[in-house]
Amino acid sequence: MASEKMARDAPRATQLIVAEIGKFYKRPDVNAHLAPSRPTPRTVGNAKAAIYAFYDYDEEPIYVGQTQEGVSARVGRHLTGQRSDAVAKFVLDPFEVAEIAVWTLHDVANFELPSSEPGLTAEGRKKLLAKARKQLLDRYEAEVYSRLKAESHFGAVLNEAVPVSDGNPVILPEVARGKIIPEVLWDDRKHADIRIARRANHVARLAQLISEREPSNGLRRTLHLQAQRLEWLSNRRLDDLKIPQEYAEGEATEVED
Repeated sequence: MASEKMARDAPRATQLIVAEIGKFYKRPDVNAHLAPSRPTPRTVGNAKAAIYAFYDYDEEPIYVGQTQEGVSARVGRHLTGQRSDAVAKFVLDPFEVAEIAVWTLHDVANFELPSSEPGLTAEGRKKLLAKARKQLLDRYEAEVYSRLKAESHFGAVLNEAVPVSDGNPVILPEVARGKIIPEVLWDDRKHADIRIARRANHVARLAQLISEREPSNGLRRTLHLQAQRLEWLSNRRLDDLKIPQEYAEGEATEVED
């Protein structure tokens, strides 16, 4: 309820995007046939266990994650202003997320421990179950990460840590994928100058964060990749405007000496 009120009080563009995210959550779960039947309709948003991925305006994969608490809850932390480590550490810029892909995993959501676990308290059993489900999710996340890394123009995804599985192969279920930016906002949000400015600011904030702590190797690699993505956007903008990268003598400038 609080998030709905916040959306109503937000600027129009934010309200439109939140509405599109809500529409995506309400899509029928394409893998519902793999789950036990229940009275309420199965949607992408109410799936408990899943792997999700974010894509930018160039259909470039930028982030992969997993959840066993629910798709809408987890994705919402990244995209609608709630806490997310990836956003807080400037690994992920929600502004760059144009599309979401979700692989719902009912085999993980319905996994249970054997009933005979002597000496386990209810809390201990809950923690052990979460750990077992995470191990299953790790397999799927590693598979999605590997696929998206191969698809990427940069051969990399922005995740600070590379998902690691126990090596057991998995077969990914069908994916639900869709845009979360409405058509009325698409051209403005995709505009190269807007994205370059946003990316430069994001790179600067991530670089500052790194300079003020002892960062992981993964965070440094993320900064390197973000800088590559900024350079690629900038180069493409010059190409689109047919501006040579070399300065020409006598060229007009914004500032006169």
